[in-house]
Formats: sequence, structure tokens, C-alpha cells
Amino acid sequence: MTPEPLPFPADAAGWAAFAAERPAARIARVVELDERLRTETGLGAAERLDLWNDADIALREAMNEAYIVSEAHPDADVRDVAEQQVQAVESLSAARLLDRGLWSGFADASAEGLDDDQARLLAHVLRDFRRGGVELSEADRERARQLADRDTELALTFSRHVRDGRREIRVPAAGLAGMPQDFVDAHPVDDEGMVTLSTDYPDLMPIREYATDRATRLAVVGAYNDLAWPENDAVLAELLEVRAERARLLGYADWADYETETRMIGSGAAIPEFLERLDAASLAAAEAEYPVLLERLRRDVPEADEVTIADFWHLLGAVKREQYDVDAQRVRSYLPFDRVAAGVLDITGRLFDVEYVAVDAPAWHDDVRTYDVVRDGDRLGRIHLDLHPREGKFSHAACFPIAPGVTGRVLPEAALLCNFSRGLLEHDEVVTFFHEFGHLVHDILGGRHRFARFSGVATEWDFVEAPSQLLEEWAWDAGVLASFAVDAEGEPIPADLVERMRIADAFGRGLEVRRQLGHANVSYHLHVDRPSDLQGETERLYATTSPVQPLRGRHPYAGFGHLTGYGACYYTYQWSLVIARDLLSGFGAGLMDPEAALRYRAEVLEPGGTRDARDLVEAFLGRPSTFDAYRDWLAGH
Repeated sequence: MTPEPLPFPADAAGWAAFAAERPAARIARVVELDERLRTETGLGAAERLDLWNDADIALREAMNEAYIVSEAHPDADVRDVAEQQVQAVESLSAARLLDRGLWSGFADASAEGLDDDQARLLAHVLRDFRRGGVELSEADRERARQLADRDTELALTFSRHVRDGRREIRVPAAGLAGMPQDFVDAHPVDDEGMVTLSTDYPDLMPIREYATDRATRLAVVGAYNDLAWPENDAVLAELLEVRAERARLLGYADWADYETETRMIGSGAAIPEFLERLDAASLAAAEAEYPVLLERLRRDVPEADEVTIADFWHLLGAVKREQYDVDAQRVRSYLPFDRVAAGVLDITGRLFDVEYVAVDAPAWHDDVRTYDVVRDGDRLGRIHLDLHPREGKFSHAACFPIAPGVTGRVLPEAALLCNFSRGLLEHDEVVTFFHEFGHLVHDILGGRHRFARFSGVATEWDFVEAPSQLLEEWAWDAGVLASFAVDAEGEPIPADLVERMRIADAFGRGLEVRRQLGHANVSYHLHVDRPSDLQGETERLYATTSPVQPLRGRHPYAGFGHLTGYGACYYTYQWSLVIARDLLSGFGAGLMDPEAALRYRAEVLEPGGTRDARDLVEAFLGRPSTFDAYRDWLAGH
């Protein structure tokens, strides 16, 4: 029997109770199950794993529900309560892995007679206990517990400061020169002749792309680079120290070594090796592209001696318009939000053989659109799309799991939290939409497994971006775009324009990889080196990684949200992209080829975490993944 979806409250009082009581009830359930695991004698390994899975389901439900509420609910008090519950669940999760009474039942368990999924779960559970610190002395276990709790507290504080860090900037009306008319109309001039802009994406992204007034770009991008500063300065400094001490206590050289043990890359030392490979692969392209951007900037600002990150997207757009005949403002005229949203649903529905059925159900905000994911009358899961900015909401773009799919027990549910304009979208935003939707379908289609541990996006963390990066390619296909991208007269985007967009996209690719390399260097070196001067070292890392320079004196690390979740491992994005470019070769007959889509769905998405990522990729490609496709893509082929 298909389980029912999660019922959300319909009023404010219900949400206050939801944020407080549901996680608490699930925590109580975990405590009860753990007591059985400690005290019931005669349990076999399979029975113990089933009880562990029951507790895992309760923990994941408590965590996911509290987390989405803490990041998306419009009431700050409800968000605060939910954040406290996230802390409580994380604390319980860490404490369980230090509990020798729980551990002993698994450490002594025999794997004899277990099936493959059970044996895999037992191995993962034992690894988790070891990594949690269960084998440490009593004093060290207590210290490990304290550090884990403090890590969670600091990470939540860091994220809250980013979420609440929205800034406003006032610029003269003339500072909107070059902006699309609909943007100008939406930003009225006040009595002092000034216009108010914010660091929200619907302002930030068009400004950095279209504003011909460099002072406006510098002001908005500069403010964005100071999100959550100075609030997060001390928070991050302590978080880095806490993680370093945790790693040492648990027997690892540093936090990168701790994180990578469970990932495809295998070790912390392999991160700089991989980054050096990216450096070598992108260097020639970046060195050829940068002088083109600098020359273009000097046409507008003759005295300019460097291209900054505030110039980067604007200059790329100018070069693509002038040298490749790709006008970003013309492209966005074909991309009204409602048409794009419908198009993403249509394309992914056809690709993965599912239907999205709109559901009239309560959610945490009126903006949320809810759909059941259905195939042949069978409800596979439920998704929630919360796609526009508002005060207090998560300020980037991400997929948030809500309910961990467990066959016959829990219907998989997940949500997208994004910050798109309600009007016309940039093509980059369409790419982002497809990217995040890739996570969403992975979570739902991979959500039919016996064990919550392997449900949904449960693969190695440096593989999880590959399916979403793969789906970005659909945003560059002329046939796909023409199915939903239409202008005000109803004319679809011309195929020749899309082809020029694809050709133009190759320009700047080397510099973009260098930008991503900068993020990866910051992520790794802040965690491993723990510099006393976060601002100075971050600025140095960005300045030496790419010829496109950071804005001097700013503090982008304070708003770098991935420093909490991805830790030292932002390399993940390029690691996954290497795999994604290779996976694309499996669609040689066309992006909408039903045979390739079915095989991809069956071999990569639906297994969730039941197999290692390398095995998933090899099963789809018929061979191990290589660096070749990524290298060709970087060369513009």
C-alpha cells in the first residue's frame, strides 16, 4: 500500500505546534527504540538493523521537517523553534554514535545470513560508530559529544546570519543605465532621486549582468560580498577550530581527511591534487579569455587595470552580445517565470516518465506549489516548489529533503527553496532551475528502499551534484527551450539563437572554472590551515586563483553558506561535473531519448545509495568514468 504524504498545518497555531511537537515526538521514539536495542537480548543482526532503521526514519523525519521550517517559514518565532529542534536532533544523532551500549550490539553482530542491503547497512552503521568516536575513552567521548554539539550550534548560527543578512543599497536613478525596462519599472525613484536595490537574487543577478554603471555593480556586488559580516567572523573562526579539534580527537589529520573518508575522492590529501588537475586543465583557456574581458572593460573605463568579480558577468555578457550576437536581454524576453516553471515540469515529466499532479494542500507559505509525482496512477512522491524571495527565507537555491522514502512506509517528499524573479528570468536562472530540479527528482525517484539510510540523494557527497549538473544540459537544448521559452508575442526562442548561446557559453568557461577553483581553495584551506586573518587569506586565495580579482576589503567567506554543509569539500562541484560531462555521453541519441532516460533512471537515480557511486556510473556508461569529456568541454568542444 502506498503511504500517505505528510500533512502540513493550515494555520499559525498548527505551525507553531508542528515545529515544536513533531520533532520532539520523533526524538522520544528514537530514545525508545535505542532502549530496546540496548536491553533486548537474543536479537539477531537483521532484527537489530530493522530497529536501527526505525530509529533512522524517525531521526530523518525530525531533522528534515525542522530544517525546512527553520529555513522557509515566514514567522521568525517558528523558525527559531525549528532551529532549536534541529540542534536537538543533531545532538541526539551525535550522542548515539558515542553510546557503547548501542554499539556493542552491532559490533558483535554476525553478518551471516544477511542480504546485500543488510550487509551494506551494517558496514555503514559500524563505520558511523567509529567515526562518531565510540571507541574513545570516556573523557574523550564526552569531549567529542561537546564538539559535535558546538559544531551544530555554530553551523546553524552561521546559516541564520546568512539567511537574515539581506542588505539594501541606494544608488542614483542614473545608476540603472543599461537595465531592462521591466527592472527599471519595478524600482521607483524616491524623492531624493535615488533607487533602492537589495542583495536578493532578483536584484543582484540582473545588476551584475546589465548595469553599465560600474559604480552600481560595485555597490551591489560589494554589499553581497559582505553578507553576514561582521556577525559570522567570530562564528566561522570558532567553527574551524572546533572541526579541527574534532578531527584530531577522532584520529584524523584534519577536517578534510575526516570528511573525505566517506567520499569518492577518498582522502583529504587528494583534494589539492584534484584542484591542481583543475588548475592545469583551465589555465590556458583562462589566460586567453582574461585579456578579452580587460580590453572590453577599458572601452568603458579607460583607466581600469583589472577585471573584478563585480565586472565579470557584465563583461561576459557584453562580449557575447558583441562578438557572438547573443543579447542576454533578448534571451530573457523568452523566459517568463511561469512558462519556465511549467516547462521544467513538462520536460522532466517526459524524460522520467512521470506526471506532476497539482495538489491543493497547506504549506508553510502561500507561494509554495505542491505536486504529487505520479507514474501509471502510482504516487511515487510529493514535491514542494517555493521559488521566490522573502524576508527570513533561505537566500540561495537548494533542494531540501523532507520525508525519507521507505518502501510501503514513508512517501518521499522534498522541496526546492529558490529565489527567482516573478517576471522574466535570466538564462542562468533557468540553468539553476534545472540543476536544483535534478536533485529533486533524484530524491523522489531514489526514494523506494527498505532502509532510510539509502533512500533518495544518499550517495557519496561528492557525487550528489552530478545528476543535477547533468540536467543543466537540457537548459541549453534548442528543442527543449523552444517547448516553453516564448516571447510576449508567443514566438518560441529561435534555434539559431540557442546555437549562438551554446557557442558563446564556451567563452569564459576557463575563467568560470577558475572562479569555482577559488571557492574550492577557500573551502579547503580555511579548514585545513585555519588562518588567523580570514579576510586577508580569503582575499589572497581568490586573487591568486583567478585573474578576475575579488573586491578588496570585502568578506565573502562570511556569506559562503557552503562552508557549513560542504565544509572543506567544495571541490565536490567540479568533481561531480567531471562525472556529469561523462554521463552526458550516454545520451548520444538525443537528450529526450527515452531508452537512455530509462537506463539512466534505473541505473543512476533509482538505486539511491544502495550502491557505490562508481558502480552507478559504470553501470550506466558500461565503463569507468574518465576526465576526457570534462577536458573536451573545457576546451569548448
